[in-house]
Amino acid sequence: MTNAKEKIIVALDVSAAGQALDLFSRLRDVVGAFKIGSQIFTSEGHYVVREIIKFGGKIFLDLKFHDIPNTVASAAIEAVHMGVFMFNVHALGGSEMMKRTVNAVNETSAKEGLIKPKVIAVTVLTSSTKETLNEVGIQQEPLYQVVHLAKLASSCGMDGVVASPLEITAIRENVERDFVIVTPGIRPKGIGHDDQKRVMTPMEALHAGSDYLVIGRAITHAPYPEQAARKIIEELNS
Repeated sequence: MTNAKEKIIVALDVSAAGQALDLFSRLRDVVGAFKIGSQIFTSEGHYVVREIIKFGGKIFLDLKFHDIPNTVASAAIEAVHMGVFMFNVHALGGSEMMKRTVNAVNETSAKEGLIKPKVIAVTVLTSSTKETLNEVGIQQEPLYQVVHLAKLASSCGMDGVVASPLEITAIRENVERDFVIVTPGIRPKGIGHDDQKRVMTPMEALHAGSDYLVIGRAITHAPYPEQAARKIIEELNS
């Protein structure tokens, strides 16, 4: 991707379909894709996903599937049917879960003649620190854990991972094949970090090698979301 526009995924972390669709209509010609996460999906179901896709938008379905292999593979088939361009699962679900998911996506896409979405694995949430990992029994530093899970995801045939921008270089050094890295935790200069701990500016993440930058509040909470998005894209293109 050479155009910075295609690298920007706007997080539609709102509670109502009207809010999400209004942001989509204002930003559809400005950014590359939109993230539908747990909040709006729980509130509105797949309606918003289907509406955005119907009008030509690309959806990253960010539901972080984490369950027994059969359940996640079945959910993955429904994600293919919805027509999302990318969705994620939790790498902590393990290799069998990830392999079953990859196989289900490949088989469904081929059999039904549908576009195959990118399937990526969540490594360590950008809100997590070493202390957070220790609380749940993981004694490793976030960087080590992210690289470990990225290598596992790659070995299972996943298309890439979700990781903080701080881990991009280490992932590139340890996963040699073509591998998508999606980075939340993107905060333009002057914007508060909120609950994110491991963050970078859009330019820093781009230089580090991120494929997709997930940006939410810096755009969606701005008085003029279109202007906020264009400013970020102009900086990246420069």
